[in-house]
Amino acid sequence: MACRISELVVEAADAEGLAAFWSEVLGYVELCREDDGSIEIGPPGVGFGEPLPVLVLSPSEDPRPARTRLRMNVTAADRDQDAELERLLALGATPVDVGRAGEGRRYVLADPEGNEFRLLPARPRTLPVAAVRR
Repeated sequence: MACRISELVVEAADAEGLAAFWSEVLGYVELCREDDGSIEIGPPGVGFGEPLPVLVLSPSEDPRPARTRLRMNVTAADRDQDAELERLLALGATPVDVGRAGEGRRYVLADPEGNEFRLLPARPRTLPVAAVRR
């Protein structure tokens, strides 16, 4: 069996605030808090070791201000991309850049601490035949 991602850890100046932001964005809930102030969030009813990864927001007095090498991409699950963009901006995301015009537009946003993420257009749920035959 291959490895899979079990958790993503994000250093944060305000772990509480960032956990609240990403919980709203992803529909996650707080799963646990550690003695060091880390907050683990994930899908309701899911915990560490389950198929879906959880996010751990870890307090840090020196979160790296430079561009991060790991970025999250999100796709609207139950609404169109424009409606999801409005929701993310209302939650506190800020626009950084808008990629490709027309269909397939990608929005680069930043969470309340400046971590960039992309709002991608919805993708078809079926895989192309070539991808299935790999």
